[in-house]
Amino acid sequence: MNNLLLFFAIPVAVIILSAIFETFINCPLKIAGITFAIFLIVAFAAFDETFLIFVIAYTLLAYVTAWIVKQWGQRQNNIQSIEDLISEANAINEANNNLNNFNCGCRRFLK
Repeated sequence: MNNLLLFFAIPVAVIILSAIFETFINCPLKIAGITFAIFLIVAFAAFDETFLIFVIAYTLLAYVTAWIVKQWGQRQNNIQSIEDLISEANAINEANNNLNNFNCGCRRFLK
């Protein structure tokens, strides 16, 4: 088998597909399981037993890629929610300042 295919094309495809499927499935273990099942079938259908080493490597690569994509997505959601909280707090603070500066035109003398 061509080394360029084993060491470049298939790993790049695994990385891209794992990242895409992680956005739909949201479970790195399921992504790794699907990858393992597909490559295991391919290993015995088209290649010999030495391809099993690559099957394990591609499965680990799929899991790591899916885990990184999941962590990155959670971080983006957390940053967005923090920004929403900050903007909401600023709006509340501005509303409070407007209430404190409200002048009805009457003069009250405090004793």
